[in-house]
Amino acid sequence: MAQVSTVRLSSRRSICAAVLTLLLCAQSGLGFSIAGQQENTCEDNGSVYYVGEWYFQESDHCTQCECTDEGSVCARTECTSLPAACIHVSHYPTDCCPRCEKIGCEYRGVVYELGQTFQPSECEQCTCDSDGIARCLVADCAPPPCVNPSYQPGKCCPECLEGPNCYVDGSRSQVIPAGEPVWVDSCTKCRCHDGQDAGYWEGNRLATCSRLKNCTPEQTPVQQR
Repeated sequence: MAQVSTVRLSSRRSICAAVLTLLLCAQSGLGFSIAGQQENTCEDNGSVYYVGEWYFQESDHCTQCECTDEGSVCARTECTSLPAACIHVSHYPTDCCPRCEKIGCEYRGVVYELGQTFQPSECEQCTCDSDGIARCLVADCAPPPCVNPSYQPGKCCPECLEGPNCYVDGSRSQVIPAGEPVWVDSCTKCRCHDGQDAGYWEGNRLATCSRLKNCTPEQTPVQQR
């Protein structure tokens, strides 16, 4: 009977030694764990992360977190401002911040490089500034000295192909050349402005006319000096 008790005692000592070894190994971090013991983890939006693991929040790719013993510690990335001259911006689903794909100036649907000088029309001279704005100078054309100016290809300002002229009166049915007085009928003499009058061609393109006294159109006019 004493021998049986000795065997049982030795077996119990072996079991206790094994359990103690497992506990010491678990505490020393050798990779062993006790059944039923839960390792420290963090849970975010249904996903589980281990202590020391970094991750981005699924709902916000600008927020990065680290799983710690106290829980998730997060910090949000602040996006830098895009260049003022950015005219093409892309925002990819997996990126935090938008990307500038193209810088320059867009003017009337056409893209120009920074610093580029261009002429969108005969009367405009433009430059693409560093801030992405097209700054243009527009030619200041003098009023043409005629009532029927025409625009020629490649030229900004209209030209008087038939020479300076004006209307005889407000009906605008008759046009006379400028330079010399013109008898428009047997009693009426008209002359276009000579260009020195105040308000020349500022909306008033009518001749100055004088009519002989006691004259009817059937009579022969007397030339006046």
